[in-house]
Amino acid sequence: MTIQSKARITAIGSYVPDQILSNADLEKMVDTTDEWIIQRTGMRERRIAGPEQFVSDLSIKAVEALIHDYKAAVDDVDLILVATSTADYGFPSVASRVQKHFGIPSCGAMDLGAACAGFTYGLHMANGLISSGLHKKVLVIGGETLSKITDYTDRSSCILFGDGASAMLVEYDVSNPSFITSDIGTAGEGGQHLYRAGLSASMDGVALNNNGFLVQNGREVYKWAVRSVPAGVERLLHQAKMGIDELNWFVPHSANLRMIESISDRLQLPMEQTLTSVEYCGNTSAASIPLALQNGLREGKLKQGDKVILYGFGGGLTYAGLLIQWGAPDLI
Repeated sequence: MTIQSKARITAIGSYVPDQILSNADLEKMVDTTDEWIIQRTGMRERRIAGPEQFVSDLSIKAVEALIHDYKAAVDDVDLILVATSTADYGFPSVASRVQKHFGIPSCGAMDLGAACAGFTYGLHMANGLISSGLHKKVLVIGGETLSKITDYTDRSSCILFGDGASAMLVEYDVSNPSFITSDIGTAGEGGQHLYRAGLSASMDGVALNNNGFLVQNGREVYKWAVRSVPAGVERLLHQAKMGIDELNWFVPHSANLRMIESISDRLQLPMEQTLTSVEYCGNTSAASIPLALQNGLREGKLKQGDKVILYGFGGGLTYAGLLIQWGAPDLI
């Protein structure tokens, strides 16, 4: 969908915990090998939150990095949106904990539940709320502590997930907006392929594993993603009347490097134009896309004015893609 955007991304900050979980570490925990993990996922390391470190802690650190790197102010933020599947509490929200820490007055705060598409949904909402005139400055955060809901006896899933957080400022700017077009949707019939059980013990008549851990049918999610994401990217380009050769960067959710390679191959897009965070952070769900953008900035790849497609996809099954023009200044 295309609207006249009045919102620009002005700053970004990220944080990952100090503790590293390497493939060698996983070899000692389950029946796996470094070679097998790299071959199947492209992952080498993940960052793991400490026992008393939660999403609100990671999110606060990410905002502090944003403030430091861009000399940004957050005291005039009028809405905080936090995308997460691993909130500290059922309530209060992570967003309200961030608001408390920074003492931001007259600020709304809420969490978004869109799993791995959460961050792009958050940016989509920020753009809409600012462009409509309801808000002027929105802090969008994607944060996860997936290690706390990972079954480390399950060799098929424990190799995948890590922890981290990123924050972005989105501000009113009618002369230089970041948002070009969007593509969002849901295939709710696939919800049972990726879930964490809650109050209900069944979904669509199917009994759920209610042990508190994340459960994933990797094969089904993979098939859905490599079919759905390229189609969504093509819709974004069609809406913008752009060719893929006009795109500077593709930033999909960093679920699995092999999945990303398949998606890029279908798009006939070189992997050299793809930004990821999967190799050294693992799958960080709502945090993976902004962590990949942060990597691109630190490596001197992502530049102000670049045309970028961000594409989140995951539990729901749901997806949200954005074609943007990167608005934040280059890191010095």
